[in-house]
Amino acid sequence: MSKLNLEVAKKLIEGAEQESKKLGVNMVISVLDEGGNLIAVHRMDDAWLASVEIAQNKAWTSVALKMPTSNLADATVPKAELYGLNTTNSGRLVVFGGGIPLKQDGKVVGAVGVSGSSVEHDVQVAQAAVNVFESLNVGAGR
Repeated sequence: MSKLNLEVAKKLIEGAEQESKKLGVNMVISVLDEGGNLIAVHRMDDAWLASVEIAQNKAWTSVALKMPTSNLADATVPKAELYGLNTTNSGRLVVFGGGIPLKQDGKVVGAVGVSGSSVEHDVQVAQAAVNVFESLNVGAGR
């Protein structure tokens, strides 16, 4: 795979949606490129409308900070080092799990963001998309 594009994003979304169905939850799955630009957003039937923006912001946060959004949870509680971080960047930063960067050859090339359930389920569904991405990426570093 050379570039994260719509064809690849559809495969990631498919993998995430399958995981979401296993959990019995309707979610919003978003895929962004390395510049934080939207490639695809997928809202399953009856998924929360609020999750559309949240899923995109989770993916954006993962691209912007080159880390899973779950890494920010402990550092952003009151009196922690990064408390208030979520108020920066016009409120786009999400500081709880569900956003995971997509890496190719150690470089962030995009991200997936998932919203629509508990944080644990959002992370699990986002990880399913990452697993698909990594399976497509076999041998990328040759």
